[in-house]
Amino acid sequence: MMLGGSGWSTMPPVVKNLLIINGLLYLASFSFGNAFSIDLWDKLGLHYFQSDLFQPYQVVTYMFMHSQYDITHLLFNMFAVWMFGSTIENVWGSKRFLIYYLFTGFGAAILHYGIIAMDLYPIVSQMQDIIANPTAEALIAFGDTHPWQEYLYPDLLPQARYFAENVLTALKMNPRDPAAMTDAVSFMQTYLSSIVDRPNVVGASGSLFGILLAFGMMFPNVNLYLIFIPIPIKAKYFVAGYGLIELYSAFSNNPGDNVAHFAHLGGMIFGFILLKIWQKTGFRWR
Repeated sequence: MMLGGSGWSTMPPVVKNLLIINGLLYLASFSFGNAFSIDLWDKLGLHYFQSDLFQPYQVVTYMFMHSQYDITHLLFNMFAVWMFGSTIENVWGSKRFLIYYLFTGFGAAILHYGIIAMDLYPIVSQMQDIIANPTAEALIAFGDTHPWQEYLYPDLLPQARYFAENVLTALKMNPRDPAAMTDAVSFMQTYLSSIVDRPNVVGASGSLFGILLAFGMMFPNVNLYLIFIPIPIKAKYFVAGYGLIELYSAFSNNPGDNVAHFAHLGGMIFGFILLKIWQKTGFRWR
């Protein structure tokens, strides 16, 4: 085992600053919203890359934002970052720990939106082509074959019904109807925006799962005492079990689940990759 700093600290500098930044941004999100009507969750959260709301800096800033609807999201993540991350930073040193933290956060974003893109990219590209070169034939084919139940948000249901029952019917009767064509393109633009603009990832969970993986690999036989488990559990079993739960949850496709499970898995996977790269370069990470 290597000790990265000059001594052991219960609150090493990177962990301390992570807690401060996350806490300040959580408070600032409410302050900016109330005082200036600026939605920091929307601006700093990570949007889907085909959205007009996407900005490259969000790949970093999303890690420091947390859900405004549930403060436990922030508190749980920060407690776990402190509990497990402090030990890792003390062993590795601050610079390497920060690199690992950011790298696993990037990995979480890549896997999460990579999985989403496999589903969304063909649909979004098709809709963009139709909007750019609208024809009655293409609009009708899209309306008749598109799996609306998978992508339609409830607030757009009235517009979607009008599109299907009135606009498409008018185009089928008269493909050159200019009013129907205008209404169809307008709805397609609104629908496209609803699909690509709403996905918005926030939270340190991807990096946290990377930290959990590193802790489990560094200290596999350390006993963890958890509130919801009445007996101690070794770190390696805790991490493996948590990973399997996330894997199951990711593929269970629960419509009421608002958790980015693939982001959690991405943090673990990219963390494992980086640890193996470091191992080959001679760094003793445990």
